Amino acid sequence: MAEETVAPTTVPVTLTPSAVTAAKRVRESEGLSAEHGLRVSVVGGGCSGFSYQLSFDRQRQDGDLEGHFDGLSVLVDATSAQYLEGTQIDFVSSLNGGGFKFSNPKATQTCGCGSSFSA
Repeated sequence: MAEETVAPTTVPVTLTPSAVTAAKRVRESEGLSAEHGLRVSVVGGGCSGFSYQLSFDRQRQDGDLEGHFDGLSVLVDATSAQYLEGTQIDFVSSLNGGGFKFSNPKATQTCGCGSSFSA
């Protein structure tokens, strides 16, 4: 019987080196292992209609897209993927604080906080 091959999947987002370092730092500070991937998703809500959500997940779900950035696994569900195509995630620091910044070419409007958008 021939062995089934599974094509590698890729996520519709890219992470800058700064974002990868920050995500790994947060994962470590939460006491999570390298088995926990960064889940990037889009949820309804926020002042512009949709919000970005970041969390850590140890389990890959059916239909997830998976990518790897310098040893960090990134998971995106199929529904969120359609809103995230071409999005770059960066981590920025400033005098007023810092955080993850999303540059989404599909966003037609964004909120001042940068975590809410409409498409």
